[in-house]
Amino acid sequence: MADTSLPVVGNLGSIGSETLAGLMLRWGEQLEDRHPGVRLQLQASGSATAPPALAAGTTRLGPMSRRMSESERRDFITRQGHEPTRIPVAMDALAIFVHRHNPVKTLSLAEVDAIFSDTRYCGADATIERWETLGVEVGAIVRHSRNSVSGTYGIFKRQALCGGDFRRDVNEYPGSSAVVAAVARSPGGIGYASMSYLTPSVRALALRDGQGQAVRPSIETTLSGAYPLSRTLYLYVNLPPGERLPQPEAAFLDLVLSSSGQEIVRALGFVPLPDESLAISRKRLGLAPLASPP
Repeated sequence: MADTSLPVVGNLGSIGSETLAGLMLRWGEQLEDRHPGVRLQLQASGSATAPPALAAGTTRLGPMSRRMSESERRDFITRQGHEPTRIPVAMDALAIFVHRHNPVKTLSLAEVDAIFSDTRYCGADATIERWETLGVEVGAIVRHSRNSVSGTYGIFKRQALCGGDFRRDVNEYPGSSAVVAAVARSPGGIGYASMSYLTPSVRALALRDGQGQAVRPSIETTLSGAYPLSRTLYLYVNLPPGERLPQPEAAFLDLVLSSSGQEIVRALGFVPLPDESLAISRKRLGLAPLASPP
């Protein structure tokens, strides 16, 4: 087992997801409180930046809001000679946000697809250009999205657009905060981001399932998978077989996969992982078992 009781010193590099940036920062701050000799160096430009950095060996930690693609995984194996280690660290609901004064309450995935794409692979008969098509007097729909380097963009494209393509008039932003702020500025605005970005200026819509049942994003519906845009957030680690994590990375993951690390997950609006999942990852990384509750 990794021994994180010894003094831990060194720089801890992380390159990847913008969605996970707040979590990484808070985890890093708590780690530095425990181990003043550790410094987290965080680059959060998007999930797509993690795989090439891991493959090149410029970082050992790559936070991603999606799984690596097959081509990203193959490139890592070609350059590093072994599989990347994928560690779940939290769960999340990818929410559809509208302006706080927009009276629409729910959408089906087919309607979401018809708003954001021209391909309509989810089954809608026609694209949706105005809110009046959905029965509310708001006017033209103004679409806001993350840019293509984002894992959130990739998840939304796969799950909400059924693998289709975004319309050309969708406004793209490098960060989720910017997407939510843009929705808040326009009464006809609609966008998507992690539920953790909810502000009083926007509302998160419920999504209707195949039986017409409206499902809201919540801890319960995310854990159960009932909310259709639920997802897992990951840390990818460059860990050669038979080797132990360096002290800074081991101490960081020991924190992330602990009750205090998962309390940070909850505090920032994400969904903590079940203890069973934490225990599996800790064993895989050679970390001590979770302490039993008193």
